[in-house]
Amino acid sequence: MTTITANLRYSKEHEWVLQLEGNRVRIGITDYAQNSLGDIVFVENPEVDDEVTANESMGTIESVKAVSELFSPVSGTVVSVNEDLEDAPETINEQPYDAGWLIEVELSNPEELAALLNEDGYKAFIDEGEE
Repeated sequence: MTTITANLRYSKEHEWVLQLEGNRVRIGITDYAQNSLGDIVFVENPEVDDEVTANESMGTIESVKAVSELFSPVSGTVVSVNEDLEDAPETINEQPYDAGWLIEVELSNPEELAALLNEDGYKAFIDEGEE
C-alpha cells in the first residue's frame, strides 16, 4: 500500500513538495516512486545555488533496477541539499517523506504550487496508472 501524505503537493513525475516558511519548499520522491524503483543506491542532486525549473530534470536517482531522472516540480534556487543521502541513499526507501528528502528550494514562482496535485488528485493519478 502506497503512503500518501495530506499536507504535501505532488507532481505527475512522483515528486512531493512540502511548503516550509515563506517561499521555501522541500522536495522529495513519493513512496510510490521509491517502491517502484526498488533499492536506491545513488542520488545526484543539484547543488546549492543551482537554478531548477518546473518539469525539467534536476538530477538522477539510481536503484538496483534502473537510473531515473528527477524532475523539479517547481522553479527556483536550491538553498539546501540533503547531504546525508551521499552516504545513505537507502534512506529514501526507508523514509521518503522524512529523512529521505532531496532538496530545498526558494521558489521563484510560488503560483506553480497550485498546479500540483493534492492528496486525492495524486491518489487518483497513481490508481489510473496501475489499471
